[in-house]
Amino acid sequence: MSRSLVRSALALSILAALSSTSFAAEAEHPHTARDDARTLDEVKVTASPLDTALDQLARPAEVLTGIALDERRAATLGETVASLPGVQSSHFGPGVGRPIIRGLDGGRVQVLGNGLSTLDVSTVSVDHAVSIEPFLADSIEVLKGPANLFFGNGAIGGAVNVVDNRIPTERAERFISGRAEVRAGSGNDEKASLFRVDGGSGNFAWHLDGLVRDTGNIDIADFAYSADKRAEEIAEGEDPADFERGTLGNSATSSRALGGGFAYLGDRVFFGGALSNYGTDYGIPGAHSHGGEDEDVRIELDQNRQELRFGINDLGPLKQVAVHATFNDYDHVEIEGTEVGTRFINEASEARLEAVQNEIWGWNGAVGLQYGDREFEAIGDEAFVPASTTRDRGIFVMQEREFGAFKVELGARHDRIDVALADGLAERDFSTNSASVGLRWAPAELWHLSLNLDRAERAPSAEELYAEGAHIATSTFEIGDPLLETEQADRVEIGAHLHGERFDARAAVYQTRFDDFIYLADTGLEIDELPVRLWTQADADFRGWEIEGTVTLAEAANGKWTLRGFADGVDAELDAGGNLPRIAPGRFGLDLGWTLDAWRATLGAVRYRTQDDVADGETPTDGFTLVNAQVAYHWDTQTFGWEAYLQGSNLTDEEARLHTSFLKDVAPLMGRNLTAGLRVFF
Repeated sequence: MSRSLVRSALALSILAALSSTSFAAEAEHPHTARDDARTLDEVKVTASPLDTALDQLARPAEVLTGIALDERRAATLGETVASLPGVQSSHFGPGVGRPIIRGLDGGRVQVLGNGLSTLDVSTVSVDHAVSIEPFLADSIEVLKGPANLFFGNGAIGGAVNVVDNRIPTERAERFISGRAEVRAGSGNDEKASLFRVDGGSGNFAWHLDGLVRDTGNIDIADFAYSADKRAEEIAEGEDPADFERGTLGNSATSSRALGGGFAYLGDRVFFGGALSNYGTDYGIPGAHSHGGEDEDVRIELDQNRQELRFGINDLGPLKQVAVHATFNDYDHVEIEGTEVGTRFINEASEARLEAVQNEIWGWNGAVGLQYGDREFEAIGDEAFVPASTTRDRGIFVMQEREFGAFKVELGARHDRIDVALADGLAERDFSTNSASVGLRWAPAELWHLSLNLDRAERAPSAEELYAEGAHIATSTFEIGDPLLETEQADRVEIGAHLHGERFDARAAVYQTRFDDFIYLADTGLEIDELPVRLWTQADADFRGWEIEGTVTLAEAANGKWTLRGFADGVDAELDAGGNLPRIAPGRFGLDLGWTLDAWRATLGAVRYRTQDDVADGETPTDGFTLVNAQVAYHWDTQTFGWEAYLQGSNLTDEEARLHTSFLKDVAPLMGRNLTAGLRVFF
């Protein structure tokens, strides 16, 4: 879809929405921003077929919604959720950021839209973006630890589910409502506009949303190259005067999105559908060498997605039977200089059938079937992964019951995964089994404890099995192993939650034991001056902890003051000795919040520790501190609710490099940035 078409649709939709709202407001009191942002009903995790309330889950999960989501929205999904304990971002420049959960990323963390996979190729290579727009999300659900039970093979490390309401799930309260926003940033010359409109009448509901966002090259605190990288380049004859400083070249981005859907929500029957298009154009910072020449590389991504949902309520012993399916047409090209280098094509579909039972002997539960089909192809000189077809068929069951102060959650799943090369020269079949037991004990109203035991399995991906060639994004020559077996993860986790009127605190400790963990191992060899890395297997242990708490310090005439603190850490080691690569360092942070009538403000800082527990071939990464602040003011008119805000990030302009990033030595995080924006609610 052309950018001009998206801009036109965006402008027309906003004008139509605003003009329609003026008529609607004559009949009823306007719906304001504060209603949406500050009044949160009981938050539920829609990723579970049982729609369990967040605080009632035994398994670890978090949900971003309302004001908390508004204040954390960022250009990438990884950056949006990176402030949650146990979650960080892969960061491959400003245009790419995939969530990392408790040290696990890539094919072990499933990214979903409305409970179904995004069906992009972000797990194939770290320079591939997730095809989802966090600015258009209603809520973002993060499941920590194995989530295979819900989502199958790609969720052994967790899942992130972005809910956007493109297929409405509830009847509309008014014929039309929504929000629009414009924003601009200083550190990246950001210019963005977005909207969403919801409405309906009777049993019919509809939704429309859109976004256009453009940024320039980002400002950085100092040099693009780290001190070690500069020393290395100087030793090889590079002129120090040629090093980038103050600005990170080839880091500009451009994104657009447009989507809409409808639903019929009857008392017994419901159905709906949605269409959406997402496109992004972003640069890969750092020089890419091709045939002895350094060229800028940009990626142009385009994805069309169709979703269908239908179901029946009150069907005999079943509370609900529902089917949800999506079909994706994904395409991205890598532009090297002025020429198309490599093209990635992914045509995929996924469908889930869920049957939720009425209570039986005190047990509530669901059974389900899931099917996925993926046809992948890479064309070009850097197509290091051959064309392949992957099919996944799964069946799962989950049950839960309360026994007084105790709650038990049980689940099991079986999947059959077929991975075959398109030319028919190789094929592997895998069977994976997963099971989980969760216990929640609430002896008092103010606190509860949880215990989770999981056994999960993951089949190797096509990239891990069949890769062979130069992988320029990681500056390696990558070789797969077609004999890889499934990896198994056994997790034990203990959690505690204290909550009262003036405080809320959570803590968890966990250990995940992997048998036959799949990772890229250095061989010590080189091909075309690139280090050779082989996909291999070994046993590994992940141990970690998380803590988060919020306390109300005071409520007086000068406002309400709150203090939030969090900290996390994870260690990942091979049983044979040595650390796994790109494991996030420990962090701790504090946020001081203030609200008074129409005002709210936050001042906070996060300290990232030095990461010196490094793998072979890695270098340590210095610690750093990020200081952030924001202030917002809300006011209502007869027709609209308005909100103006100012956000500041990395206010001390610190040089910050993420150890989780392959580009840490050539692409730091953005320096000082101020973002101003205006929201309108109707």
